[in-house]
Amino acid sequence: MWKPSSGSANPVGPAAASAVTCLLVTVMLVVTVEHPGEDPVEPPGDEKLFSAYFRRLTRERRATRTGRSAPRAPVERLSAEDLFIAVKTTGRYHRQRLELQLDTWISRNMQQTYVFSDGEDEKLRKRMGTHLINTNCSAAHTHQALSCKMALEYDTFIKSGKKWFCHVDDDNYLNVAALLKLLSHYSHTQDVYIGRPSLERPIEASDGPDSAGTTQVRFWFATGGAGFCLSRGVALKMKPWASDGAFMATAESIRLPDDCAVGYIVEALLGVSLIRSALFHSHLENLGLVSDVRSQVTLSYGKVENRRNIVNVKGTFSIKEDPTRFRSVHCLLYPDTPWCHGPQRP
Repeated sequence: MWKPSSGSANPVGPAAASAVTCLLVTVMLVVTVEHPGEDPVEPPGDEKLFSAYFRRLTRERRATRTGRSAPRAPVERLSAEDLFIAVKTTGRYHRQRLELQLDTWISRNMQQTYVFSDGEDEKLRKRMGTHLINTNCSAAHTHQALSCKMALEYDTFIKSGKKWFCHVDDDNYLNVAALLKLLSHYSHTQDVYIGRPSLERPIEASDGPDSAGTTQVRFWFATGGAGFCLSRGVALKMKPWASDGAFMATAESIRLPDDCAVGYIVEALLGVSLIRSALFHSHLENLGLVSDVRSQVTLSYGKVENRRNIVNVKGTFSIKEDPTRFRSVHCLLYPDTPWCHGPQRP
């Protein structure tokens, strides 16, 4: 059992607690925050709902400014070959989301990127080869299914020998150049856990099969919807709770999704603090406020109250041609891409 941590001693009812739980953030927002191409929600009866939603996101935005910042000078020279990039997806999004990623940022980083899905796909297999990992996990959006995929991501990274493990979702655009610049401020041999929290305060969990006689723990976690990275140094220390399927047992013991379980292992069990970075972005924030797109590590897209939630970037593609703005972002970063101009445009 778990609940968001608070300084108040007042009891919290089940309905209030569930409203701010990690499970709502990672699961139920799939219902309230949709993506372009999915069935639209009914327009709100009160326009104030939209403003209220983004006021909550502004509070979350402020939360990222209170964490530790990176050292000023780089401490390690990195290249893309030092990265292990894991993309979590599911079969029903292979065409709708993943093909866009393959056309854009993955096309420049195929050797570093591994896609973890829940079924076989002949077309995708031809395009990615062994970099498509069929986890055989359930396609359901449950914490067990999500943790099943994360367990495979972790084990595959450990076997790879790479310096950095970075996880993103299938609705993220990853700017690898910006990521390398950020990570160069840290040593991969040190304990580094970096990303963006999705809650305003740490969450609280009981690390046992039931609430009786268990220990309550408080910790921050980086939301998987914005992406996060782990150094090899801290990843190796996670082994007792994460390797060879242990990650699923750990996640089940606190009954939380995969990204929360990572935070539990790193912060609560290892005592390593999350480094919060405002350069990671998910569809849970007002993406129209993101500035200096070239410097951001991850971007996303979505819809809120039937309105598009996308980054504000100009380009040769119209909103109809590029509803996520990922193609426009890609052409801004890589103007030499053939399809950015002329008849080869997709």
